[in-house]
Amino acid sequence: MRDWDDAYANSAHIPGSDKMPAQWAERAAAYRAALKGFRPDVAYGSGERQRFDLVLPDGDSRGLVVFVHGGYWMRFDKSTWTDLAEGARHHGWAVALPSYTLTPAARISGITAEITAAIATAASLVAGPIRLAGHSAGGHLVTRMLCDDSRLEPAVFNRIAGTLSISGLHDLRPLLKTRMNETLRMTMEEATRESAALHLPRGHSPLTAWVGGSERPEFIRQSDLFANVWTGFDVPTRLVVDPGLNHFTVIDALRDPSSPITARLIGLD
Repeated sequence: MRDWDDAYANSAHIPGSDKMPAQWAERAAAYRAALKGFRPDVAYGSGERQRFDLVLPDGDSRGLVVFVHGGYWMRFDKSTWTDLAEGARHHGWAVALPSYTLTPAARISGITAEITAAIATAASLVAGPIRLAGHSAGGHLVTRMLCDDSRLEPAVFNRIAGTLSISGLHDLRPLLKTRMNETLRMTMEEATRESAALHLPRGHSPLTAWVGGSERPEFIRQSDLFANVWTGFDVPTRLVVDPGLNHFTVIDALRDPSSPITARLIGLD
């Protein structure tokens, strides 16, 4: 029988991963300190973690990027990832990075509702097209915005010009077999409802499933699954397997204005 805990155990298969969170936080703090255009802790709800940081470009914004962090819905917050905004910011995009209530204090379905509210609030502050990006659990959350049960208002939903799910989780049912579900507390009903791959798409904006070539096979399978399924509903999809990158290094190039992943995020490729 397959070891599903091992299938989703990224840190156990990446040397030095125990030191990475501190490095990420330090790098993000240094980036924030150097920013000229930065609005911290914009509220999108009354909850303690219902806040996003807004990184602003030099001059007028070309549009809005929303980046949603990962951590299996149970760890991290917006402040760890600020520097990932640089690639898009350099090209004139405003970038919102929301935190959200973590499990077990919230259910995954509740987090989906929080991200809906975060995007709506950010969209009220920044005009123009919207591009969504998320990593791991964040990839799940941004693709849920595209599903047939999306609660985004039409005026916001119709502005979505593309979505980038990086190492995203799109069928949550296998997670029911992991020990982490003691914290997630998902039932089969919720896992099915919260799996974007099991929904019809609400529209036809482009979707990219981007994953590292050296990630756990389950993450490559999840990305391939989602791109394959939604292709059948006439959504312009692309699967990108980025050679040699693992679950953590796969997002690094979002800091680089000239990287392929940044180009894909903001629609330059």
